Amino acid sequence: MKDETLIIRAGRHPHDNHGAVNPPVYHASTILADSLADYEQKSRERVADKPGTYYGRFGTPTTLALEEAVAALEGGYKAHVYPSGLAACSGALLAFLSAGDHVLMTDSVYGPTRSLANGLLKRFGVSTTFYDPLIGAGIEALIQPNTKVIYLESPGSLTFEVQDVPAITGVAHRRGVTTIIDNTWGTPFYFKPFEHGVDVSVQAATKYIVGHSDAMMGIVTANKEHWMRLRAGTNELGQTAGPDDAYLAQRGLRTMAVRLKQHWQTGVQLAEWIARQPEVQRVLHPALPGDPGHALWKRDFRGACGLFGVVLRPVMHEAFAAMIDGLELYGIGASWGGYESLVVPFAPQKLRSATQWPDPGPCFRIHAGLEHIDDLVADMEAGFKRLRAAA
Repeated sequence: MKDETLIIRAGRHPHDNHGAVNPPVYHASTILADSLADYEQKSRERVADKPGTYYGRFGTPTTLALEEAVAALEGGYKAHVYPSGLAACSGALLAFLSAGDHVLMTDSVYGPTRSLANGLLKRFGVSTTFYDPLIGAGIEALIQPNTKVIYLESPGSLTFEVQDVPAITGVAHRRGVTTIIDNTWGTPFYFKPFEHGVDVSVQAATKYIVGHSDAMMGIVTANKEHWMRLRAGTNELGQTAGPDDAYLAQRGLRTMAVRLKQHWQTGVQLAEWIARQPEVQRVLHPALPGDPGHALWKRDFRGACGLFGVVLRPVMHEAFAAMIDGLELYGIGASWGGYESLVVPFAPQKLRSATQWPDPGPCFRIHAGLEHIDDLVADMEAGFKRLRAAA
């Protein structure tokens, strides 16, 4: 099937749910067995990782339907849901790391994941080396005897560097190192991590899978070789997600293909307009031909989402604030992936250790929502006028 069809069909089994089109919400903790023999059989099947409902923490028909659909769309073996995107990031890392291990992590990583590496992982005896996201096959020089994981994020969080994923995973396979990627920007619709050699894929499903800014959700998909270790680590940590949030995520998933196409189109048009403003140093969007990561994006990705960054030329903070504070269609807030447009400032100078950010001016990230492009441009144009007046 084409992905547009698969995103509608995967994980849905109406014949198992009295003909209901959408898998219903199952609120369940205890799952009763018919007999002692049935309970013993269910226990054997769970250990063998066979499909079935055994106990609420191991998944209900609601969560299992979402996991099946995402794994099919992303091209992995199986998936597991988590209560947030960060829980998915931490659950994936903890499943494959032990005290004394070493992890290589991209310097453009999502901020809370960096905090996890510098905090909990460090306290538990795991060391981290942050690497230049553009290192490609040169990452081999950083691999230590105790390196167990290479963690990628492409494009990078906030600054949108596109990594040469096949080059890095090729090195990792030769050296016996597990690769984990944060695939939230690409989504399982526009980037297929397992086709590029990745072992484990993490997503903040809070973003485009849920798509409506009303539920927290993380999902980790693994290939067959790495699935059982991910499953064991997840179960040991007691990680799962509530059925109501899982229902919202699977409902959002069904329309993600059409939503993403609009986010992509609007985001590129908006980014192109912003790039022409004299106060702009550069726009960080891999889908733009002038972006340093455009060639890799064009080679590896099937599309783009609505998230990109803007770097302004140096300007007084008061002028920058005047621009942002007066925006009417762009909410000021974290997260992204919903139908509404957002803007949030960021300072990459404070978030790097292996690389140095070259631009002194203020930065802000835009999520282009589903509003009309003319209205979004008009609101941003008014913002630039306020910036000029205040400057």
